Amino acid sequence: MTGKFKAIGLIILVLFAFTLFAGCTGSDTGQTGEQTTTATATPTTGTESKDEVSIGYVLWDSEIASTNVLKQAFEKAGYDVELYAVDAGPLYQALADGDVDCSVSAWLPSTQANYWDTYGDDIDLVGRNMEGTKIGLVVPTYVTIDSIDEMNGVADKFDSTITGIEPGAGIMQNTEEAIDEYGLDYTLLSSSSAGMTAELAKAYKDEDWIVVTGWTPHWMFSRYDLKYLEDPKGVYGGDEYIATLARQGLKEDKPGVYTILQNFNWTADDMSAVMLDIEGGASEDEAAAAWIEANEETVNGWIS
Repeated sequence: MTGKFKAIGLIILVLFAFTLFAGCTGSDTGQTGEQTTTATATPTTGTESKDEVSIGYVLWDSEIASTNVLKQAFEKAGYDVELYAVDAGPLYQALADGDVDCSVSAWLPSTQANYWDTYGDDIDLVGRNMEGTKIGLVVPTYVTIDSIDEMNGVADKFDSTITGIEPGAGIMQNTEEAIDEYGLDYTLLSSSSAGMTAELAKAYKDEDWIVVTGWTPHWMFSRYDLKYLEDPKGVYGGDEYIATLARQGLKEDKPGVYTILQNFNWTADDMSAVMLDIEGGASEDEAAAAWIEANEETVNGWIS
């Protein structure tokens, strides 16, 4: 009898532990309003249904726009979609490890070159989804210098500070290199995409001097009169492209998903329209849905 009661007690404990675990595994909702996770809590892609797709992305305004549009395009095609917001390094690692299906957030060949050099052999480069992008140091047009190599002469006007975004972003590493290459007596201030644009808006209103890490396409170029500082040493590279990446094996596992990824392509004006709607107060879902409704033929071309 004693052994039977012990067995029953063990079963009860196991069931209790399982119930407690299940109650603690709900999805967190990030500030973007989408389901997000960290790099240490990635989906088990190998056991997913063929009707599911996971998309990783970085929290740049541009990539929030593209990822939410792609999410709704997949949903229009009948897929269940999970979004995972991570920094660039963990995103590349998750793709290389097969923990997420895809991303449309790769800025190449320069901005994220270090991540591609590290993980590229284990990632499928599906193709380019946007051409003619650019990164660099950006100032309001009322600032009277035009080149990075003039910055030391007016450091006091900029408070010897470059306002940046997330520390793991490729553009931040480019900027650290620029500080070294140009011998700039400046501090690079880490922030976020939203934090950077908030500081820019504050300075622009008072016509204060500010220099930020910037990229196009971005809604701030539509909102403010801005210019890139010339980069004679070529630290920030030239024109770039945004690439679509996939985990290896996705083409064979989920050919329908892969075909949509191959077809996904749009313009800087398209992306800017979604970004401006979000910046103007629309939710990411609302902005993406509005663009898709206005561009139904394009989206049908992606998923047909």
